[in-house]
Amino acid sequence: MTHIDAPATAGPAPEHVPLKRWLAVAAVAVGTFLVVTAEQLPVGLLTSVSGDFGISKGTAGLMVTVPGLVAAGSALLVPVAIGRLDRRAVLIGLIALMMVANALSFLAPDFPTLLAARFLVGISIGGFWALAAGIAVRLVPEGHVGRATSLAFGGATAANVLGVPAGTLIGGLTDWRIAFLTFAGLGLLALSALFALLPRIPADDPIRLGGMFALFRLPAVRALIVTTFLLVTGHLAAYTFVSPILQEVSGVDEKLIGPLLLVFGAAGIVGTFAGGSAAGRNVRATLVAVAVLITLVLALFPLVGVTQGTGVALLVLWGLAFGSYPVAVQMWIFKAAPGRTEAVTALNTVVFNLAIALGALFGGLIVDGASTTAALWFAAVLTALTLLTVRTARKA
Repeated sequence: MTHIDAPATAGPAPEHVPLKRWLAVAAVAVGTFLVVTAEQLPVGLLTSVSGDFGISKGTAGLMVTVPGLVAAGSALLVPVAIGRLDRRAVLIGLIALMMVANALSFLAPDFPTLLAARFLVGISIGGFWALAAGIAVRLVPEGHVGRATSLAFGGATAANVLGVPAGTLIGGLTDWRIAFLTFAGLGLLALSALFALLPRIPADDPIRLGGMFALFRLPAVRALIVTTFLLVTGHLAAYTFVSPILQEVSGVDEKLIGPLLLVFGAAGIVGTFAGGSAAGRNVRATLVAVAVLITLVLALFPLVGVTQGTGVALLVLWGLAFGSYPVAVQMWIFKAAPGRTEAVTALNTVVFNLAIALGALFGGLIVDGASTTAALWFAAVLTALTLLTVRTARKA
């Protein structure tokens, strides 16, 4: 049985990969960049949207909760519903749906209509995420899987580096609606790249719901699912409200939120590639380090991050740690259930998006009912609990 924390062993030299295959992996990364940006875009626009529609910040946080809940269902059902359909065609269709949803967000006359558009975003997010990681690694030989995974998830981290900060800046300079319209237009780039570069990708075996849930019998998969739920719920309970946190706790001017989210994302992309390298050697140790660092940042933010300098320093550490998480988890999946990568990835995507939704929801309730400080400490408790679940991976 494969040990999750077993170090990588030396093997034969990796096979040569044609440039077009790496470009195809990059096209998948562009797709992940756009769907993650679509999901997280309201984080930087929360204050503007709440002011425009006359709603509380917690209510505006539903723009993250709704697509997260829908994405959880989409990640579960799309891989089952598509059966043996060509994965290339499915990814292209999901990106097209994301474009339509962002265009509808731009046109929304009221908040309920905006939430309806965010519902469509959730379908695109869940389906794309459930398929993308498994597809990326099928494009390259086994010796290049770690690099392909880092590149595919680098698109998600780049969403924090460029997408969300750019959307925040666009919304600040113009209007939040223009930010949604801009990313609807950028969807054409991903659509064109996927169409031109991806080969046909038939399904290995159709995924069935019963078989997917049967994977819970594997101890490493159970530990993975619980770890994802706790850590992502904790992260989003705080990160959804990073703009008011920085303003209220660290005294940061609202105009600086966009550039600081760029700093967060830049740290995250460093974490993605560092995490991929570290997880290739020892997945369990990497996840323990991630959980410890995020917990310390969240717990210390209300105490230490009370100046602009210390707030930014903690934000950088936060981005570095969370950027390492998705690629480390995907490496865990490869070791926990070899040959069932697509099914386990879909299952983890369900939980990941459910955690996004619940994190934003719980965080919003706490911010509205208590304070941003209370939300940070609540988030720290959840991320600390992941240290218990990661320990069980040693038995896998």
